[in-house]
Amino acid sequence: MLRADALTALGLAAASVLVGVLASASQMQRFERSLWLVALFSVLVAAPLAWRRRWPVPVLVATSVLYAVGGELGAMELTVSQVVLFLAFYTVGAWCTNRTLAFRARLATVLAMAVWLLASAIRGFYSPETGEYGVQAFFSWFVIQVMVNAAYFAGAWVFGDRSWQQAVEREALERAQAEVRAQQAQLTEQAISLERLRIARELHDVVAHHVSAMGIQAGAARRVMGRDPERAEQALRSVEESARSAIAELGTIVGALRSRDEGDAPMPTLADLRDLVAAAREHGDVALEVVGTPRPLSPIVELTAYRVVQEALTNTRKHAGPGARADVRLRYLDDVVEVEVADDGAGVRGGRGAGLGVGQTGMRERVAAVGGTIEMGPKSRGGYLVRAAIPAATAEQPVRQDLVATPTTTPEKER
Repeated sequence: MLRADALTALGLAAASVLVGVLASASQMQRFERSLWLVALFSVLVAAPLAWRRRWPVPVLVATSVLYAVGGELGAMELTVSQVVLFLAFYTVGAWCTNRTLAFRARLATVLAMAVWLLASAIRGFYSPETGEYGVQAFFSWFVIQVMVNAAYFAGAWVFGDRSWQQAVEREALERAQAEVRAQQAQLTEQAISLERLRIARELHDVVAHHVSAMGIQAGAARRVMGRDPERAEQALRSVEESARSAIAELGTIVGALRSRDEGDAPMPTLADLRDLVAAAREHGDVALEVVGTPRPLSPIVELTAYRVVQEALTNTRKHAGPGARADVRLRYLDDVVEVEVADDGAGVRGGRGAGLGVGQTGMRERVAAVGGTIEMGPKSRGGYLVRAAIPAATAEQPVRQDLVATPTTTPEKER
């Protein structure tokens, strides 16, 4: 800031000296003193501007006094020097933090300049040169000077106050933005803490009792293995069943953690597809068809199928265009459960992948996590198709451990 103000002062001082020399050479302004004294006052008036934003009121006082002294001595050029005075006056309104002092300093400067102008007018009225031009010409000149000075100081006053007000508003906005960012960071930390508690609660309530049972049964089998193999075998079968149940419930937890639902609401199942389709009908024509006999499935399978349909309908609403129809099909096959969402929209011609692609990535990861396959793309006759085939593990036949492996996608990409 100091460097920029120093360069400004140096540039205005050089311009004032140059204008003074040119004005003298062209007889546009007659000086009563030598050009060296004119150049000296040009530099002295502009020099305080180097500290104008650090000490705005002292700079205004120094500039005004030097300007008046140079004018009284007849050694002040009256073009660039007025720009210097305007900038000093403006800076008090724009940068002085003591607003009462800023008001009084500017008011005092205006009054002092008005008194000086009036004194100059009175002296000029008695000057012999005034009689040569006439009283009417003198008063015309005086009125012009009053109007120019009024507009000059009023403009500097208004623009300075406006700059100050804008700076205050900008600072308040930046402070509000900083508070919002701090609150967002706090909310994020709270959400992470709550999610950790929820995960701990789920792991304890759902899995811990299976692991405890496995430990007890394994210990019992070790104790009776030598003298009662039949009881040991029965205990080991219990360990095996508990392990399968734990794996199935871990898969359910994985699906719940990957879902976007918040709170402790129950996870959706395939039985909720009718409600999902009914809600989608508010935005367009959607039909649901169920093929095959419904049967109990693993919660992670039902959750994955439901999420695929949900995301596909969301994409249809976003990209298929107005008036598009969507058909949702749920097929219960021998080894897999198949869900399909097809629309006849024309939005695919503009590129269904125009978005970020996070939704499609999420569908692929969900289906891959349970060992299924998914195909997505435009249909040959127009529209878009999403079809996913998911291994139909039942509630009694849990998903294999290798089918619920955690995907490699980071949480940031999932979000």
